[in-house]
Amino acid sequence: MDEVRRSPRPAPAALRLTASFQPRIFRVRNFVMRSATERTEAEDRDATPREGADGDRILETLVYLYTEARRVTKEVARQHGLTGPQVTAIKVLENFGALSLTDLSARMSSTNSTMTGIADRMERAGLVARIRSETDRRVVQIALTEMGRALAAQIPVASMALFADALRSLDERDRRDLTRILRKLTDEVTELLRKNE
Repeated sequence: MDEVRRSPRPAPAALRLTASFQPRIFRVRNFVMRSATERTEAEDRDATPREGADGDRILETLVYLYTEARRVTKEVARQHGLTGPQVTAIKVLENFGALSLTDLSARMSSTNSTMTGIADRMERAGLVARIRSETDRRVVQIALTEMGRALAAQIPVASMALFADALRSLDERDRRDLTRILRKLTDEVTELLRKNE
């Protein structure tokens, strides 16, 4: 029987990029993501102020940081024969101990269905085991096995260490401002996603 083709599910209205607000990364054909320090002073000086320019800069910076974090994590994962999400799950479980699927998903900003697949593959590889919670026997938790703990000890949190070093270069006031702004941005994104579920 021929497989029925379904149209891709449209993105929620609030998440679609409109013609009036598309950052350069989506407008410029040969756009190359660069860090703020790689942009020349001349580029900054000659840049003509325009509506949405600040939004462009912020989005470019967020994409740059996200891309670099993924690149570093994927490289570490490749060295250990794992995927990026598996490395993240191992380090989260190493730091927080056994977690329910829901808690692990939340800490990784993932969905339960995605996390189930990751946990299943890690369990087959002998890195994690599903155990009953000591406080509530109805709750199944995911915990590192002895093999998983040994592997976790060998894996550096390279992307987090990278960001930690960068954050230490900021003074206390800048760190406070950044924390406040990121919390506000996170709340706004969470609210947009909730409205469009």
